[in-house]
Amino acid sequence: LDATLLTGDLPAISGANLTGLPGITSGTAVDTTSGTSIDFTGLPSTVKRITVMFRGVSLNSTAKLLVQLGTSGGLVATGYISTTNYGSTGGTSFTNGFGMYTAATNVVSGHMTITHQGSNVFISSHTCKYNTNNGMWGGGDVDLGGTLDRVRITSSTGTDTFDAGSINILYE
Repeated sequence: LDATLLTGDLPAISGANLTGLPGITSGTAVDTTSGTSIDFTGLPSTVKRITVMFRGVSLNSTAKLLVQLGTSGGLVATGYISTTNYGSTGGTSFTNGFGMYTAATNVVSGHMTITHQGSNVFISSHTCKYNTNNGMWGGGDVDLGGTLDRVRITSSTGTDTFDAGSINILYE
């Protein structure tokens, strides 16, 4: 052990220094005002946690938001066990990605956290608000069958269009 740790002589860290912690990388925020998908590619093979951040995101239809993971072989669009719940109603299940509740004119803000459990297994959880006074939550898991290197945010149909907001990721 380092003797300074035993004596309590730890270096001072100010709030300004916390934004540059080693190991946490921020993507570049992408406006979600058009298009059918947002891709974040080139993730390192050592990724243990990804946080997808949604700010005022909306789709032009009643489709749900969907987060898919991928490997160098492409996106994985099967094998997910995922659910999302909202308000006081029952949940909606997905097998083609990690699903999140929304509907036409709903505006979503919040986080989805995706963690590496080991091997090629990833676990998700999300907590978000939609509109001004509603909430949603859920989670899921998937075995990618290969090394993660990309994340796609799209709609549950893959064809509906974003019409508001922005999305970014953090990974470590």
